[in-house]
Amino acid sequence: MTSERLKKRLQKDRPMTSITIRIPVDVVESMKKIAPLKGFSGYQTLLKSYISEGLRKDEERYSSVSTARLIEALKKHGVSEAIIEEATRDLIPFPNQK
Repeated sequence: MTSERLKKRLQKDRPMTSITIRIPVDVVESMKKIAPLKGFSGYQTLLKSYISEGLRKDEERYSSVSTARLIEALKKHGVSEAIIEEATRDLIPFPNQK
């Protein structure tokens, strides 16, 4: 994720939309029990946390795949290893990457 996208994600006042989603009653009841144990005010906040966590993992996964494909394409077009290595060092890693 780019640093600009990350900054926007962390803003509290970003635009929101309402959605309707059908979830089994027993799942909602479980989330209502788990939410306070995890420090959340309610099950909807817990649900948003689950969605955000999954989204971050997928963005990281697919970004890594895209980067690897780009590197392979650059190699095929004759870009030197040294230049590719230098450019990849300039990439901003995801917050949970080392």
